[in-house]
Amino acid sequence: MPGSGQARGAWGWHPLDSRWAQRVVDAAGVEPGELVLDVGAGLGALTAPLVRAGARVVAVELHPGRADRLRRRFADAPVTVVRTDAADLRLPSRPFRVVSSPPYNVSTALLKRLLAPGSRLVSADLVLQRQVANRWIRGDAPGANRWFQHYDLSIGLRLPRKAFTPPPHVDSAVLLLRKR
Repeated sequence: MPGSGQARGAWGWHPLDSRWAQRVVDAAGVEPGELVLDVGAGLGALTAPLVRAGARVVAVELHPGRADRLRRRFADAPVTVVRTDAADLRLPSRPFRVVSSPPYNVSTALLKRLLAPGSRLVSADLVLQRQVANRWIRGDAPGANRWFQHYDLSIGLRLPRKAFTPPPHVDSAVLLLRKR
C-alpha cells in the first residue's frame, strides 16, 4: 500500500502479527457472547480472532482510514467500530473485558480510564511496553496501589519485537488485570 510506511511512522504504528494476535486472544480465554474492547484496533489483528472466539467487539481506532477499513472488513460481524481517542473513550455500562494492543503512548491514560471508579471492567489483557507493564506490577505507576485493592495484576505473554511490523525499539508483554 503506497505511503503505509509513512503513515506508520507518523502515527507510531506497529501492528501486531496475526499469529501473535491469535496467541494473545487464546491466552485471554474469551468466551462466546462476551463484550470485548479492542482499543487501538488498527486493521483488526486482534479483532478478527476475538470475533472467531465469539466475542461482541467494540473496535476503538482513532485513525480515520483504519477505522473505515475496520468498518468494511467487519461489516457482517458483531463488531462496532468507534473512532475516538482512547483517553476520551466512553466505557460500556455493562461488564466488559479488554483485549488490546493500544498505542504505547496512550497506555497510562487508558489504564486510568479503565480502572476509574464506576468502571465495569472485568478483565484486561493489554499488550504494553514490557517496562510499563513491569512498573504496574511493581506498583510504581501513579495510582497503581489504589487498583491493587480491586484487581490482580500479573504479566502474561512476553512478545518479541518481531511480533510487530515494523518491530518497535522496545520489548512488549501482556499486562493482565483480573477483577477480584
